[in-house]
Amino acid sequence: MKKIKGFFYNRGVHVPDHKVASGKPIEVLPPPQVVSLSLSMGLGRPAEPLVAVGDKVRKGTLIGKSGGFISSNLHSSICGEVIAIATRPNATGAPETYIDIKNNGLDEVDYMEPLSDPGPDEIKKRVLDAGIVGMGGAGFPTAVKLSPKTPVDVLIINGAECEPYLTCDHRLMLEHSDEVVRGARYFAKAIGCKEIIIGIEANKPDAIEIFEKYDDIKVVELKKQYPMGGEKQLIYCTTKRKVPLGKLPADAGCNVQNVSTCYAACQAIEQGKPLIDRVMTCAGDGVKEPKNILVPLGTKLSEVVEFCGGQSEKEAAKLISGGPMMGFAMIGLDSPTKKTSSGLLLLSIDEIDTSVATPCLNCGRCADVCSMKLMPMNTVFYAKAGNFEMAAKMGGVMNCIECGACAYVCPAKQPFLQNIRLAKAELRKRG
Repeated sequence: MKKIKGFFYNRGVHVPDHKVASGKPIEVLPPPQVVSLSLSMGLGRPAEPLVAVGDKVRKGTLIGKSGGFISSNLHSSICGEVIAIATRPNATGAPETYIDIKNNGLDEVDYMEPLSDPGPDEIKKRVLDAGIVGMGGAGFPTAVKLSPKTPVDVLIINGAECEPYLTCDHRLMLEHSDEVVRGARYFAKAIGCKEIIIGIEANKPDAIEIFEKYDDIKVVELKKQYPMGGEKQLIYCTTKRKVPLGKLPADAGCNVQNVSTCYAACQAIEQGKPLIDRVMTCAGDGVKEPKNILVPLGTKLSEVVEFCGGQSEKEAAKLISGGPMMGFAMIGLDSPTKKTSSGLLLLSIDEIDTSVATPCLNCGRCADVCSMKLMPMNTVFYAKAGNFEMAAKMGGVMNCIECGACAYVCPAKQPFLQNIRLAKAELRKRG
């Protein structure tokens, strides 16, 4: 059968969809007057600036060179003039360096030459040159993922989009399925695998139906369960292969790519277009009209909200970049979009939990739902005590995927994700 049911997966949680923008076609946000492009667009080292104040650039001009093996190139998303290179707080308050470009009203492009029937090495180089990163949220350089150290025989396209509110991948699958599939085929060719699987949650029957028409794509209907979009969970539910703790998908013969990443790769190869924009969802009761929008990178989030009719009468009590489960709270709307900006949520007081944390009840619910079969309560206990080595030993914190399922079910409302991220940061500092 072309379409099969995913293998049973008994971990994780069931969260309300809130997919209010799922029926909204993608709209294009006009180029803003000024964009602020962060040199830290993805995971790894920041890019190194190649321009100076006063330089003229076109849409697609390379303005930042990859700063290392785990890093990505940066390109201008509009046509104009560099007006500043400055360090300022990012969405969470941490310092980041930005290149500010003022729009000159022209639409001149500086794309690469399109490729015709490229070979594996050409595909990898084009993905590298185009600055493509994983657009599901992690931002890991895609060119690195296309060069696994162990043989890979299955390419899995992540169309789960299990986060509440977010619908940008769903709309891409509906409106640009051909480009997504062609991008997936390029990835399969680059890594030398014959089988391509796309996993789509059962709450997207229209997307499932569309992908069933492709003879070389096996469609797996996934159970609606969070975090179905996690790499290791997706691999098991589509192939029944298990990725051991501390190992990578390639160790199970799999390579996982997001729908949006496939779309970006197709554009880079066939049009020569680097990664300079992306589709994102703006939703929540705090915005007047939820939308799926193609946004130039570096656009202020306040302009995204304005494009959606502005803030609604319900005051936004929390601003979140990404989804409500794995995203992070922001200090305001002055921050610009990045390659990993899959969503912008303006949540009203009715959509968030303002409960005050109480002492742990030792109920074990967090361990019951942990998709990695860890002991999250131990991580919180030891992280609060400042004993991060024990958080790793007894809680397995370094294997945590930060899905937030533990926090979602905790009756004591313990700050799991904050302590998990703190423990990881401290352990990385110590090597």
